[in-house]
Amino acid sequence: MKFLIIQTAFIGDVVLATAIVEKLHNHYPSSSIDFLLRKGNETLLYDHPYVEKVLIFDKKNHKYRNLRFMIRFIREQKYDYVINVQRFFTTGLITALSGAKHTIGFDKNPLSYLFSQRVKHEISAIGDGTHEVTRNLKLIEKLTDTTFFKPKLYPTLEDYKKVSGTKDYVCIAPASVWFTKQLPAHKWVELINKLPQDVAVLLLGAKSDFDLCSDILSKIENRKSKIDNLAGKLTFLQSAALMKNAKMNYVNDSAPLHFASAMNAPVTAFFCSTVPAFGFGPLSDDSHLAEIDFELNCRPCGLHGYDKCPQGHFKCSDIDVTRNINLI
Repeated sequence: MKFLIIQTAFIGDVVLATAIVEKLHNHYPSSSIDFLLRKGNETLLYDHPYVEKVLIFDKKNHKYRNLRFMIRFIREQKYDYVINVQRFFTTGLITALSGAKHTIGFDKNPLSYLFSQRVKHEISAIGDGTHEVTRNLKLIEKLTDTTFFKPKLYPTLEDYKKVSGTKDYVCIAPASVWFTKQLPAHKWVELINKLPQDVAVLLLGAKSDFDLCSDILSKIENRKSKIDNLAGKLTFLQSAALMKNAKMNYVNDSAPLHFASAMNAPVTAFFCSTVPAFGFGPLSDDSHLAEIDFELNCRPCGLHGYDKCPQGHFKCSDIDVTRNINLI
């Protein structure tokens, strides 16, 4: 059996889609599984034991030329199943023209009428608590069963060696693509100042998050233990490896939250404008949710967040961080 999974959205979306890889391998251990993702996310699946080929689609440079090449390449692979996790036109076109014996995708994809199987995808305005992984796994339910599988990442031994050396530490990933999903910098400062002095603090993020992390560190009051800005200094899998052995990981509703889930790492997830009921909450055994403790009629204001608060007050970020240390 030969499978192709398509997810060309953001980093966290790829991580959540790895649950499909895990389940397909469990049910079809001798099958071949390939994964199509967007350029920039490919290192997430480096040395993945169950993914044979990682196909990389460059959506930013010569998109349509690359699209034609990708469709041609996929047709040559003669897949038995193409499973499209994304709900947009381009991946719908790739799926429809893949030449696969069976094509599966969500009904919200504009070209889903061309798929051999369409699966309903539902997220209400306030959310019903169904996790996105559960929604994704419905794509292969007829091929497998209804058992839940978690997403999983596979850092190498070299990744673990790269981040070894610090003991008794917490990781903080303070940034998010969307402003209203991101706990404000002064809240992260407040949290760090309340952490035990004997616990090291490591800030994670992309290169573009370095200045935010530096600003947070510049406001920290006298800490005796190590505190370091690692934004832009680690790969995705190195960050995941570091999070695995942390005493706690503090994150927004963003990709690092899903890294924690994929590593079964301890996590405290701060939800500002969005809510866990949308289905993107943590899946780790040691998971904690942090939200405001009062009613706010404008929350949630949207599924993905905004560049600024639509109401201008951003009260959904007024979370009592001192009650969310969650260290044993």
